[in-house]
Amino acid sequence: MKYVIEHMEEGFSEWVILEYSQIIRDVGRENLILTSLPQSTTENDIPQQLRDLGLVWTTDECVTIDGGLKKDAVCLLDPAAEEELSPQDAEKFDYFVFGGILGSHPRVDRTGILRKKYGFAGRRLGALQMTTDTAIRTTKIIIEQQTEFRDIAFIDYPEIKFNKYESTEMPFRYVLDAEGNPVLPKGMLDLIKHDAEQSIDDLLME
Repeated sequence: MKYVIEHMEEGFSEWVILEYSQIIRDVGRENLILTSLPQSTTENDIPQQLRDLGLVWTTDECVTIDGGLKKDAVCLLDPAAEEELSPQDAEKFDYFVFGGILGSHPRVDRTGILRKKYGFAGRRLGALQMTTDTAIRTTKIIIEQQTEFRDIAFIDYPEIKFNKYESTEMPFRYVLDAEGNPVLPKGMLDLIKHDAEQSIDDLLME
């Protein structure tokens, strides 16, 4: 199975770098392709952390990869789709395309660009917003581990506690690990704490 992210962001934020890094570790660098980067993109524009992990990327659109994708082999993970992704879809699709919109808050329907342009078959992952790494993790569990969506353990809008007095609520749905904790990219907790501290500092400076 190949996981394709149509990169619809300008550059690479720290958040995106951590998410993409975790996705590579989860699915393997040979199974993740980042597409639709700006035409001017060079290897030097790719963050070193992603280069070290062997990120595969292209400035071409997703339909051009691997010699050109057959429409019926592609599943677009689409929040607006009427049908949920199921284990049976492993027999129907070879590529799972993510429109680069998962993880934005509030949700922006940029997946609609892919829906209208290519007419890929769409599947959704429940009704709540997920980060990109969570969406791919959930897809992998359903497709590769043959697990029904309803049987996956999730937590919605978890409160991340840094200490006795500081915490922040994440506006997304996450997969739970075996210990009952939300699965986050490596380094994400430190980034969230740093962002929270920066926000507090900004408020105090006003």
